[in-house]
Amino acid sequence: MSQRIQGHPTVVETVLRYLENEGVGHIFGIPGGPLMPLYEALYSSGRIRPVLAKHEEGAAFMADGYARVRGGLGVCCATTGPGATNALTGIACSAMDSIPGMLITAQVATWSFGKGAAQESSSYAVDVVDLYKTVAKRSVMLVNPATIAETMRGLLRSALGGRTGPVHLSLPADLAKRPADSEILSPRFYRASAQNFDREAVRQAARALLRARRPAILAGSGVSLSGAFEELRRLSERLSLPVATSPKAKGSFPEDHLLSLGVLGFAGSPQAEAYFTSGEVDLLMVVGSGLGEQVTNAWNPRLGPSETLIQIDVDPEQIGRNYPVGIGIVGDAKSVLTELYYQVEREARYLERVPPTSLREVLLASFKAAHPRVSDPGLMDERSLPLKPPRLMRELQEALPGDAILFVDIGNPMAWAIHYLTLTRPRSFFANLGFASMGHGVAAAVGGKLAAPERPVISLVGDAAFAMNGFEVHTAVEHQVPVVWIVLNNGGHGMVYHGERIQFGGRFVSSRFSRPIDVARTAESLGALSYVVEAPDRLGEALAGALKSGRPAVIDARVDIEACPPTANRFETLDRFMGKKEPVPPKPPAPSDDPRNVCF
Repeated sequence: MSQRIQGHPTVVETVLRYLENEGVGHIFGIPGGPLMPLYEALYSSGRIRPVLAKHEEGAAFMADGYARVRGGLGVCCATTGPGATNALTGIACSAMDSIPGMLITAQVATWSFGKGAAQESSSYAVDVVDLYKTVAKRSVMLVNPATIAETMRGLLRSALGGRTGPVHLSLPADLAKRPADSEILSPRFYRASAQNFDREAVRQAARALLRARRPAILAGSGVSLSGAFEELRRLSERLSLPVATSPKAKGSFPEDHLLSLGVLGFAGSPQAEAYFTSGEVDLLMVVGSGLGEQVTNAWNPRLGPSETLIQIDVDPEQIGRNYPVGIGIVGDAKSVLTELYYQVEREARYLERVPPTSLREVLLASFKAAHPRVSDPGLMDERSLPLKPPRLMRELQEALPGDAILFVDIGNPMAWAIHYLTLTRPRSFFANLGFASMGHGVAAAVGGKLAAPERPVISLVGDAAFAMNGFEVHTAVEHQVPVVWIVLNNGGHGMVYHGERIQFGGRFVSSRFSRPIDVARTAESLGALSYVVEAPDRLGEALAGALKSGRPAVIDARVDIEACPPTANRFETLDRFMGKKEPVPPKPPAPSDDPRNVCF
C-alpha cells in the first residue's frame, strides 16, 4: 500500500521513487550545476538510467518517443534557465498529441531569487513555471520539501489521467537534497483509470448504429492512446463498418483489412476521401479525434454525415468542437468501444427493421475496386533518376520487418509514408502531427527503441529535419541504441519548396540548401554506420544490413526534390489562411521537367 524510505529520504530520492513506481526506466536530459542533486540520486539508486542528450529539445523528444511506444510516462530533465527553455518545443509536441510526460527542471536556490543569480528562471527573471503553464497540463515549483510526495502524486495524476499530457516540476537547488520523510504510495492509491462513460449515450449510439444504412468509423489517435485496437476491430467486424484513420492513427486499424479505407486527411487515401465525402454516409462515428485541420482537410463540410455524428472522446472539450454532434460520449475509447459492442449485441435482439450488414462488405469491396488507395500507383514502379520517393516507399514496404516501429518526421517524408505505406500493426507508426515540429522523429526514435528494445525501430526523416536534431545520432551511438535512420536527402525543405512553386508561381526560392548536406559522412563522424542509396533496388539491402549490424545506422537516400508529395489539400488550406481567393497557378514546367512531378 505504501512505502517509507529508510533514513529520511531527500526530495530528489522521493521524486525518483515515484517515477520508478510508474515503470520509468530512463530519463533523458543534460546535466547542469543546479540539477546535479538529481543526477547524484540517479547514480545512487541505479534503477533509472540517465540518457545524455545533445540538446534539451532532443531530450524532450526522446521522452516523448519513449512514452508513445511504451504507452506510459516519459521523463526528461534540464537545468535552470536555457536548459528549461530549450525543452519547450518538445513538451509542446507532447501536449498537442496528448502524450504523458514529465519535465523536471532545476532552479537556482530560493534565497538567491531576484539577486541576479546565473541562469535564474524564477518569477524575478524568465519565469519558466509560468512559461510552462501555457504548455503543460500542470507546472509547479516545489516550495516546501515536506510536500514533495503530494506534489508528485498531483503531477502524475494530471499527466496520466483523463486526456493525458506532460507536466512540469521546477526543483530549487537548495531544496533538492532536503529531507522529505515522505510516504510513497503505489499508483493505484492516488490515480484512477478513465473508464467511466454515459451509459444512456452508449445505448443511443448502439441503436443508431444498428439502424444506419451506410455507417462508417473514423478512428483518431485516442484509439492508440487508449490501446483500443481490438475493441475497434471487433465492433467494425460485427457490423461491417468501414474504417478510416486519422493521419496520427495510421495503422491502428489494419490497412490490409477488407473494411479499411486507409487514412483520411493530410496526404491520405483518395479512397477514404471519396467515401466520406460521397454524401452516402448517413452515420459517422468518430473515436478519439477532435476533427482538426489535418484529418478533415481543413474542415471540409462534406465530411459531415447526412443524419448522425457520434463522437467519442475522453476530453469533453473535443466533442462538437468542429462539427455538430448528434450523440456525444465522454470516455476512454477502449472502455466505450467495449461497452458499445455489448450494447449492440443486446439491442440487436429487440430492434426491428435492422438493416442487413452482409451486403455492406460487398458494396464496400465494389467501391474500393473503383477508387484506388493511392493517387498514382505507377509512381511506385518508377526507375528513373534521381531516385523517386514513391519508389523508395515501395522498397521500404517490402523491406520493413513485420514488427517494425516507424517514426516519421514532419515534411515530405511524412506525406510519402502516410500515402504509400500499408501498415497492419498497431503502435507501429508515430508522427507528431499535433504540433508538427521538425526534428521530432530524429530524436524520438531513440526513446522509442529504449522503450521496445526487442522491436526494430526505424526513423524516416528529411535532410532538413536531420539538420535540426541529427546530433542525437551520437546519443544513440554512446548509449548503444540501434536505431536506423532513413534520411530522404533532397537538398532542402522539400515541402516548403513545392509550396513556393505552387502558391507563388516559382517567383522565388527560399527553401533549398546552396550546399546539400553529406548525411552519410556526418553519420560516420558521429560514430554510426552509414549507407548511401541513390538508385532503385538498393534500399532493401541497406536496411537489412543496418538492422543486422545491431548498431545505430544512417541511410542517406538521395531523392529527387522535384517529386511533389500528395499535399495539394494542404496548399489550398494555406491559400485560405492567407486570404487568397484562388491558389496561384504553378509555374509552367520547363520542357525537361517530368510531368509526373506535378502535385496531386
